Amino acid sequence: MKVVVFAYNILGLIGLKSLLDAGFEVAALVTHEDDPNEKIYFDSVGEFAKNKGISVFTPSSPNTPEIISILNEIKPDAIFSFYYRQMISQKILDIVNGKAYNLHGSLLPKYRGRCPINWAILNGETEHGVTLHMMVKSADAGDIVDMQSFPILETDNAGTVQPKMAEAAKILLKRALPLILNGKEQLKVQDVSKSSYFGGRKAEDGKIDWNKTAWEINNLIRAVADPFPGAYTYLNGKKFIIWEAVFTEEKKAENFSNGQIVSLSPLSIAASSGELIIKKCQIEGDSIMSVDSFVKKYTLTLGSILKNQ
Repeated sequence: MKVVVFAYNILGLIGLKSLLDAGFEVAALVTHEDDPNEKIYFDSVGEFAKNKGISVFTPSSPNTPEIISILNEIKPDAIFSFYYRQMISQKILDIVNGKAYNLHGSLLPKYRGRCPINWAILNGETEHGVTLHMMVKSADAGDIVDMQSFPILETDNAGTVQPKMAEAAKILLKRALPLILNGKEQLKVQDVSKSSYFGGRKAEDGKIDWNKTAWEINNLIRAVADPFPGAYTYLNGKKFIIWEAVFTEEKKAENFSNGQIVSLSPLSIAASSGELIIKKCQIEGDSIMSVDSFVKKYTLTLGSILKNQ
């Protein structure tokens, strides 16, 4: 089966390798140029494709006349999308008569849309996964081919969930791709009544609201931990990034406002319910350091207020 692949990120490389391992003929790859303002923590799917002799295209949009013309010339039997960041138009779907597959980073129909891992951790989910589904005009709404779940532990963050998702994708694709290659996949219609949709996230969305509970704040910290920009507040006018914390539902110190430092050892901050105990942090522009070193260097005192400007 001749296919064209739209791919980026870790799952993009896994998807392309899985297709080749399963015996698909990959005629071309459409991918993204790396963003110089983004932390690149994954190997290049484009470089891998070039080394395999696959034609690589990096258009600003996949829906340009140029790309559509290239696809019409290739005449693929199907297209696959693996964490490609832009919507693929109906014109492209029509080229393959709807034979278009997308790997999405959630257990559909939950967490349709952007940044599913980050949103799932933010919402305190304990189970997540990946879904291979048919592409239709609406985002992540097509029939399901297969899915693979994995647990999210209370100690997990966005960084530790990445390899879990990668492993789930490998398992799923190894199981599903041979069926697709032989025309034996079984499709399942999504239950729209159970669907949820979430939009993209920006670095500013990592701003901590100390009026939330310690549980909610800790989930935010986990959701935007490295390789993402991190959850932040301000300390004496400087951006204060919290990379790791734990929480207690008890408020041990009374008469403290939300966002006030209630203990220096451990470094604890009052929230609307409970306290946040900081484990790893930094002032923007400085290095990440132990909490004890941080407290001494920045001369923190009980009652100091962390707030957003």
